Amino acid sequence: MKLLFLGDVMGRAGRAAILERLPGLRAEWGLDFVVVNGENASSGAGLTGEHAKLLLKAGVDCLTLGDHAFDQKDMLSFIEQENRIIRPLNFAKLAPGRGARLFSDARGRKVLVCQVLGQVFMKRPFDDPFSAIDAALKTHPLGGLAQAIVVDMHCEATSEKMAMGHWCDGRASLVVGTHTHVPTGDAQILNGGTAYLTDAGMCGDYNSVIGMETLEPMRRFITGMPKERFQPANGPATLSGVYVETDDRTGKALRVRMIRIGGRLEESRP
Repeated sequence: MKLLFLGDVMGRAGRAAILERLPGLRAEWGLDFVVVNGENASSGAGLTGEHAKLLLKAGVDCLTLGDHAFDQKDMLSFIEQENRIIRPLNFAKLAPGRGARLFSDARGRKVLVCQVLGQVFMKRPFDDPFSAIDAALKTHPLGGLAQAIVVDMHCEATSEKMAMGHWCDGRASLVVGTHTHVPTGDAQILNGGTAYLTDAGMCGDYNSVIGMETLEPMRRFITGMPKERFQPANGPATLSGVYVETDDRTGKALRVRMIRIGGRLEESRP
């Protein structure tokens, strides 16, 4: 199976890049399943139902969210109507929606997508992500009920993301980090056959401060005083993420490549 995971979609620039490029990439690379983190797609904070529809129509099979899952209030109800959107497993016990879901690709092969929030350096004390993921993976064993499994680890600390990769090694096809908006260069296949990347980066304008126009973040760093709201940067966007090929029988990764298409970053393709 050929899987593509794209990192946090950042504002209008990120949405436009997905809408423009993803349909062609699906055809060119023969993609079977596409997962995109969409939690910053609407004004840089959260995801609206309208923007979710556009991304899904462009060829996204599953949208994951994150700590900003419900910043856009209509997502509280929209996530219950649209089963192709998942929020973190450990977000809150009463949160709407689900944190893991079993999907089917065009050939009927099953793909489990799970998301959890980390605990280190995060603003809220979320529940333990390791036990949450463990329960989901035990319910859907790789190579059994699921031909492929994608885990989105949404958190700040690279160490926590790496620990999750090893925790899931041999039980997931891909563990990929999101949230920091900065792509890492450590794509690899772990000893047990799980593809791993510490952070997918963002789909947004890299001439920015993690996707935001530079003036207000710089003001706050330099003076310690806020003046205006952060605004997403709207220059040419780079699609950043990871491409994985898996064995249909075992679900384990055969090949992994970092992806960077368009915008300012050096291009990287499968």
